[in-house]
Amino acid sequence: MSAQIMQDETDETDETDAKRVYWHSRRGMLELDLILMPFAEQVYPQLTAPDQATYKRLLESEDPELFRWLLGHGSTDDEQLAAIIDKILSHAQQPQR
Repeated sequence: MSAQIMQDETDETDETDAKRVYWHSRRGMLELDLILMPFAEQVYPQLTAPDQATYKRLLESEDPELFRWLLGHGSTDDEQLAAIIDKILSHAQQPQR
């Protein structure tokens, strides 16, 4: 298999993954959607593989937990989740582009 074909397959896999993550970032709570969806679309594709995995793990959390963490009403004891939450909140505080 040529290097170009392998790269094309990797690009398609990355694009499919990004679309799947964007879809799972839609939570059904407007407050969460307004924070998570722009992050998933604009930042997730540039994250390192470990940070992408942590973001996916974050999405496995229940909406009330996410709401509490992302709106500053509580925090997680998981250091990796706390770090990705900090990145999400930092992105959410930036002026819209």
